[in-house]
Amino acid sequence: MSLFLHKLLVAETDNTLTQMFRYLIVGGIAFLADYSLLYILTEGLHLHYLLSATVSFVAGLIVNYLISTLWIFRHSKLNNRMAEFAVYAIIGVVGLLFNNLLMYLFTDCLNIHYMLSKLITAALVMCWNFLGRKYILFNTK
Repeated sequence: MSLFLHKLLVAETDNTLTQMFRYLIVGGIAFLADYSLLYILTEGLHLHYLLSATVSFVAGLIVNYLISTLWIFRHSKLNNRMAEFAVYAIIGVVGLLFNNLLMYLFTDCLNIHYMLSKLITAALVMCWNFLGRKYILFNTK
């Protein structure tokens, strides 16, 4: 493996661009879990899309946390994993509030299909989640 790929994909890093690249990959994986579950809960179980969006967002949050702490943000300001997850989750809850507000605005107010609303919303919320987690929780400088 080249040195560049090793730095980009394997080595520990505090480089914001490398972390953002990795976060896009992790976010993509978490998004697939979130998006798939949103569809299954709404179409398969006939739950209201906002309830489905909440449940699926939490599932994506857990996937994101597990992969992020193993691969992207290896050093936390906190030494306690439970406290770390609590702060991670609080940042995620703010993201969930953005998620549901934007989903409602796009779907109910602008009449955009809920699955397309989710695509737009996910991109916006991902920016909040990355910046919040990097600078509030994992910035050890």
